[in-house]
Amino acid sequence: MRETVNLTGMVLSAMPIGEYDKRLVILTREEGKITAFARGARRPKSSLLAASNPFVTGTFSLIPGRDSYSLVQASVRDYFTELSAMMPGVYYGFYFLEFASYYGREGIDGTDTLNLLYLALKALIHEQPDARLVRRIYEMRLMTINGDFAPDPEKTSGSALYICRYIMEAPMTKLFSFTVDDAVLTELERLLDRRRTHVVDRRIKSLEILEQFL
Repeated sequence: MRETVNLTGMVLSAMPIGEYDKRLVILTREEGKITAFARGARRPKSSLLAASNPFVTGTFSLIPGRDSYSLVQASVRDYFTELSAMMPGVYYGFYFLEFASYYGREGIDGTDTLNLLYLALKALIHEQPDARLVRRIYEMRLMTINGDFAPDPEKTSGSALYICRYIMEAPMTKLFSFTVDDAVLTELERLLDRRRTHVVDRRIKSLEILEQFL
């Protein structure tokens, strides 16, 4: 039997498999995006029941397989249960998870994306700054991490360019500590929508759902 490994991460998605199991996609600090099967997680008394859901963050004990992992145990740091009662906050949250999954790859360091995702979800819960701005900060920094964002100084106002540079370069813990006026936020929204449409090569279902509530 293979040795158990402990990985720190967040569940990005959970899909029912068979009668009692779940297929999880987890973004981990050590191994990037991985697939894990939680056997029996849908049984009412399963020890994996609560840990096998989107947003769950913690340390996951897993047995490596050839193409996936088997989840054995989880030590949960945060369930983000507050988000489930927030509208449209929960839809922003699912979009953040799916966008992180889009960029996730197995076998790479997921530290920056995992930290960004965690802080963005916390910002949504605290409602500071406004969720519209939280979304744009998250999008811009995630695309920056993956080399997909750079503003055009000739097509961006001075105020918006300053904010872009701050979001791209600021320490992660300082990202969600400011506000902007509506004119700058609107410019950032247009800039990021154009850029995301250009670089993302597939449909993001959670974004389509989110936009129905905005």
